[in-house]
Amino acid sequence: MRILIVEDNQKTARAIRNGLKAEGYEAVVAKTGNEGYRFITEEAFDLIVLDWMLPERSGIELLRVLRNLALKPPVLLLTARDSVEDRVMGLDSGADDYLVKPFDFTELLARLRALMRRAIHEEVMRKQIGDLVIDLRSRQAWRAGEEIILTPREYDFLAFLVRYEGQAVTRQMLAKEVWREPNRSTPLDNVIDVHIARLRRKIDDGRPQKLIKTVRGVGFLLSSNLEATA
Repeated sequence: MRILIVEDNQKTARAIRNGLKAEGYEAVVAKTGNEGYRFITEEAFDLIVLDWMLPERSGIELLRVLRNLALKPPVLLLTARDSVEDRVMGLDSGADDYLVKPFDFTELLARLRALMRRAIHEEVMRKQIGDLVIDLRSRQAWRAGEEIILTPREYDFLAFLVRYEGQAVTRQMLAKEVWREPNRSTPLDNVIDVHIARLRRKIDDGRPQKLIKTVRGVGFLLSSNLEATA
């Protein structure tokens, strides 16, 4: 479990980091809003502990940046501001929980564990392959934080590839599971090929890392490590 702590008070940041490490978590500290922004946009974290008042860029600004991205780790917002209006602003800006300073570390740890349990439940409905994210509940997909607009059939096709990540799926499997027509008198190969071409354009065109591959004589696969799986 990798946790980012964005806190400019060195004593507080050190205490949180050391406490989390003692509990077996990997903890990284950012001391300013800009440093936090760099970590958030360049690296992956399972949880974020975020101070409201930060130099250079506020915690609320970072929350709004984070919530515009497809990857949405839970955020515990730390602040000395404890009015109802402040709490509402923090939660409405995207915080998952709110802890008022000064606080006891055991309470912070308990709140983080609760957020982790919630995140594990949510993760079941959200899959990630490389920088591709697909939400099984909302039937949406994103690549590098940019939403990909898919038709219902394209979404079903992509979801099936995601289900078998790293494995080749055959046209027969797609006809049966996506098109629901296993006994069609004429093959669906041409229809499937048209859809895979459209899906490839939406998922891979213009991106250095390709995720969809045709496996000659077999079918198609989706993987973030095509060289290793080719």
